[in-house]
Amino acid sequence: MTANRSLWLLAAGAIAGTSFAMAIDKIEPQASAQQVAALAAAAAPPETPRRVPTSNAELMLSYAPLVKASVPAVVNVYTARVNRTRRDPFWDLFFGGGRMTPQPRVEQSLGSGVIVDGSGLIVTNNHVVEGADEIKVALADRREFPAKLMFTDKQLDLALLKVETGGAALPVVPLGDSDSAEVGDVVIAIGNPFGVGQTVTHGIVSALARTGVGISDYQFFVQTDAAINPGNSGGALIGMDGRLVGINTAIYSRSGGSNGIGFAIPANMVRQFIAGAKTGKISRPWLGMAGQPVTSEIARASGLDRPMGVVINEVTKGSPAERAGVRVGDIIYAVDGKDASDPDTLRYLVASKPVGETVKLTLLRGGKAENVALKLVAPPEVPARDTTLLAGRSILAGITVANLSPALSAELGGGLPDAGVVVIGADPRAPALRFGLVQPGDILEAVNGRAVASAKGLQAQANAAAAEMTLRMSRGGSTRECYFRAPSSLQCRG
Repeated sequence: MTANRSLWLLAAGAIAGTSFAMAIDKIEPQASAQQVAALAAAAAPPETPRRVPTSNAELMLSYAPLVKASVPAVVNVYTARVNRTRRDPFWDLFFGGGRMTPQPRVEQSLGSGVIVDGSGLIVTNNHVVEGADEIKVALADRREFPAKLMFTDKQLDLALLKVETGGAALPVVPLGDSDSAEVGDVVIAIGNPFGVGQTVTHGIVSALARTGVGISDYQFFVQTDAAINPGNSGGALIGMDGRLVGINTAIYSRSGGSNGIGFAIPANMVRQFIAGAKTGKISRPWLGMAGQPVTSEIARASGLDRPMGVVINEVTKGSPAERAGVRVGDIIYAVDGKDASDPDTLRYLVASKPVGETVKLTLLRGGKAENVALKLVAPPEVPARDTTLLAGRSILAGITVANLSPALSAELGGGLPDAGVVVIGADPRAPALRFGLVQPGDILEAVNGRAVASAKGLQAQANAAAAEMTLRMSRGGSTRECYFRAPSSLQCRG
């Protein structure tokens, strides 16, 4: 019997570098996993000492001082949205207008938030406040304030609120370094589950750099078994140093209640979000390379005694990765000493760093290991997006397309490539939309056998193929080819 597993959001109701010195340390003739790990460890920052309790007295220690310091900075977030239901026109036809006019319905929801600045800045999840007409914040001491939505990022699922306290400073939870968290670290979760009131639970960090959860295409999570439930969205996951490890966001559950699998947005991603709110734009690091996990076969061919890291199969020409000397065939093993076991983890380890910072990549090339320094930069918008609404009488009329670039790819998300022509929208009356031919995010590759080189060039190609068109496109990494013949014949394969 297949288990029924669902992802619950908890509201109740890429990389860049510039050229630096390479080949810092080399191992000859072949690099074992232990040797590469030792080189990566040399690039890692010092770790915070950790130990387990060693006496009965230590086992009797309480979390109470930590909770008392943190709870005042975790708030309840109440939202209201007016749902103005449209009346059925058939009602007016048969019963006349003006009678029994439907009343607007007010939909309310509940979440949590974390005060990150004493002047009244509060971080919560975007899904807690999205579409809200009114937002109210209640503090642990029962003070209530109306809140203004200052900044949001749907890809990160974060929102920044501002409350005016008349000059009174609010308590804060200081941001921690989520990159320093380790599996097994004790954490506490604070929020308002099911609206029962502020609640504290505890557990451990169960996993790091968890991806593929399905909340957002640009999400990386700290996984915890601390009990978190609907209403905890936007609440705090706190480490034993009293600093923020992450913002509680979602759970895996069959029933909607906690099953010990919760996810929090790492504090370092929250720090990037707050910095981006100051400028109105979040800059995500870009490297200009792509890769795949190292398989057993690749490991044997590379002289490794076990699979490890990401093998690079594409380096964008002129990209920071190329300028830094990264080559196709290199195996990236670690970033700043932390294992990059797959492409998603590699992306997380760099995405959690701010633009302008320098990181060390530990890579394996030709059986030799080296540490390479890269300075992270923002993705460029080259070529220009040149947003184009296709006109004319072809089946593509009414579709809006744009030229992909590293910047636009990062903006749209969804794992899009750094080049190509992408569908970004469509008029509801567009024939291609009504026929189900294309959807936003599709990459249009060729028309009647001719490659699509630009958004503007696609207009001429579509005009020339108005009566009969063979369209090749890519959707989610899979190629699809469709044949259309006016006025209404459509066949697709792939």
